[in-house]
Amino acid sequence: MSFSIGSTSPNMGPRGALHSFGQEKDGQLFNQRVVVRMLAYLKPYGRYMLIAIVLMLLATGTTLLVPYLMKIAIDETIAQGDTDGLIRVASYIAGSFVLLYVASAGQRYLLGWVGQRVLANLREHMFRHLQALPLAYHDTHIVGVTVSRVMNDVAVINDLLSQGLVTLIGDLLVLIGIIIVMLSMSPRLALITFTVLPLMVLVTVLFSRRAKVAFRRTRSSVAAVVGDLAEGIAGMRVIQAFAQEEVAQARFDAINESNREAHVDAMSLSFVFLPSIEFMGMLATAVVLWFGGVAVSQGEVTLGVLVAFLAYVTRFFQPVQELSQLYTTMQSAMAGGEQVIRLIDTEPSVADAPDASEMPRVRGEVELKDVSFRYRPETPEVLHDINLRIAAGQTVALVGPTGAGKSSIANLIARFYDATEGQVLIDGIDVQSVQQQSLRAQTGIVSQDPFLFSGTIGDNIRFGNEAALETAVTQAAKLANAHDFIAALPDGYETQILEGGVNISLGQRQLICIARAVLADPRLLILDEATANVDTLTEALIQEALERLLDGRTAIVIAHRLSTIRRADVICVVRDGRIVEQGSHEALLMQAGLYRELYERQFVNDTRA
Repeated sequence: MSFSIGSTSPNMGPRGALHSFGQEKDGQLFNQRVVVRMLAYLKPYGRYMLIAIVLMLLATGTTLLVPYLMKIAIDETIAQGDTDGLIRVASYIAGSFVLLYVASAGQRYLLGWVGQRVLANLREHMFRHLQALPLAYHDTHIVGVTVSRVMNDVAVINDLLSQGLVTLIGDLLVLIGIIIVMLSMSPRLALITFTVLPLMVLVTVLFSRRAKVAFRRTRSSVAAVVGDLAEGIAGMRVIQAFAQEEVAQARFDAINESNREAHVDAMSLSFVFLPSIEFMGMLATAVVLWFGGVAVSQGEVTLGVLVAFLAYVTRFFQPVQELSQLYTTMQSAMAGGEQVIRLIDTEPSVADAPDASEMPRVRGEVELKDVSFRYRPETPEVLHDINLRIAAGQTVALVGPTGAGKSSIANLIARFYDATEGQVLIDGIDVQSVQQQSLRAQTGIVSQDPFLFSGTIGDNIRFGNEAALETAVTQAAKLANAHDFIAALPDGYETQILEGGVNISLGQRQLICIARAVLADPRLLILDEATANVDTLTEALIQEALERLLDGRTAIVIAHRLSTIRRADVICVVRDGRIVEQGSHEALLMQAGLYRELYERQFVNDTRA
């Protein structure tokens, strides 16, 4: 199984990346495409949502019934001195409150239950899609921003799907029901109550126009903060090494301040809007109390009608407030949903063909035929007309200046990228015609930046072969020269690896990565300067382990140290995206070309050192 550590393609600068994520396109208040796509995640839980809607209808009906029962209690029992009737109506009211409690509690539980499952499913889908996206995507997107999409944006979408839509239906039904009941009891008082509606519509329109921009800005600012935070933590060693704590702090403070301002602006709108709705509710209550009191004194309506009206007015503006809060949720969900859909709809630039077959057992013959390559359509070509043939079991070293294209060749062989022109063949089979997973399951990569996952050392060695027995793990570690230092640890193979492997040395991490490659038993091996960052003693251990690993396998070695180069069957010298020299170590030295120049400039100095 392949495991590539680090990025070898051009990356966007951190400032540029954050800036690009801060400039999201303006969207719609209600994006039907986003809602329809997200509703698909609710479909498996349709039965539970239906039960929640039924409970919501019960709660809505009870909400509308209670004020009417109060009217009956006042006009038909209290006014008539009917004690038995009052007890009966009071029991109805009590029963209604019990039903309201049960229906509301059941509805909230079901919506929460569904919401958490939708949240988990959506995040699972996004992570699966992120794994399907090629390195070209991850090379140009900041990790923290992607994390923000998976965590924050998905969470606010879930709020809308699981809670917001049912709340919307329930509140609209309550409003419609209250309007019908009020008109049926007293059209005059109902129309008086509705005189505040034009003012409410005006306030809502003004709020919506500003909130549309404000809540989209909050989604962008959250992504920027998470992105910069993740980048700062990942680069903490560099920050401290160059004493740039103040610079990094100033940069984070600026992004954090922008995020604070965005949220304050959004909250300020809510803090103004919600009290405005409350004020209109109190104004409507005062109007109804005044005109209703006059109407009662003149005998136009009963006292029970007035009391019911006051209760309905209170309930009328409660769903309006909830709908206004739902509006803010919808704003955030639309902004986040657009970004989530954009990520989900990102087509992998490296994808299996519809008729892709499984890669058969690899012998190890590799051929690049007239291969040219660029990382993105807008970037310059980094490989030009590469022709290279590697026999099965042969070790080929790629050497050349930084940026010559060595890692790009390796990435094409492992199919982390697809060639822009030409073909990459393994055992005569075009790598674009087979399933990526079946190819990479037979390809191992050992990078100069060894990466270990959180978990035990044993878990990390098993990463390419989870079914491996303990004896196989130990044997792989012995072949990789890792067993002695692992056995010396207090917990041995059960030693927990901290994030990034910071609790063991770089050389030890590399030996564990080699053990992982040994256990995976790849037929094709790519070594990307595997000994570049270790001390001389550890290098000797790694070289010895690599010799065992290379035995009987086809290997492409991106060379740095003299010892690795001299052992290669063939050395290819890469410059400016072209193979300019090819041959054995001795033959290339005799040519007095670029290889000899590199050898005399770097490798001779290394031996003197």
